[in-house]
Amino acid sequence: MTDHVIVLTTVDSQSAARELSRSAVEANLAASGQVTGPIDTTYRHLGEVREGTEWQVTFRTAQDRRVSLEEHLVAEHPYDSPEVITFGIDAGRAEHLAWITRATR
Repeated sequence: MTDHVIVLTTVDSQSAARELSRSAVEANLAASGQVTGPIDTTYRHLGEVREGTEWQVTFRTAQDRRVSLEEHLVAEHPYDSPEVITFGIDAGRAEHLAWITRATR
């Protein structure tokens, strides 16, 4: 298991993405949140193929804050069943990884 992770989610507006990013960082659940978009999305929902526009938020956090961050994102997310995906950070500059740990305390 890695000590640091990247957590991704998508939302339907830039303002919602910024709000999720800011609230997670303010709560010390993530060291940073980056908003990317707009992103054109094709997806299946209730048996239909749909298209839409989303914004992705990428968080960096310590592994021991992951569950709390996920709970926060689900509670604050505008979607009923939001995507929250986590990737381990296998390697990185020691100084940067230490900053992620400090920033989530």
